[in-house]
Amino acid sequence: MSLQADFDRIAEDVKKMKTRPNDGELKELYGLYKQSVVGDINIECPGILDLKGKAKWEAWNLQKGLSKEDAMSAYIAKAKELIEKYGI
Repeated sequence: MSLQADFDRIAEDVKKMKTRPNDGELKELYGLYKQSVVGDINIECPGILDLKGKAKWEAWNLQKGLSKEDAMSAYIAKAKELIEKYGI
């Protein structure tokens, strides 16, 4: 399977997890996902009152500079770890 096919499959599996991962795990997954799909962050940081938006922005910004392929590989590894931990 290609990296893209593995990424697409695991991204679907993540949605089926029995238990919701904690916020830190979700932020890491989100940042890696956005870096894989979009690349380096390309939006302004949300305002101070948008806590959820700011957390997502920070998670994505932490992955800045990571190639899409490396981000996909990291996302797949993290997702497999969480699926093993929480089940699907």
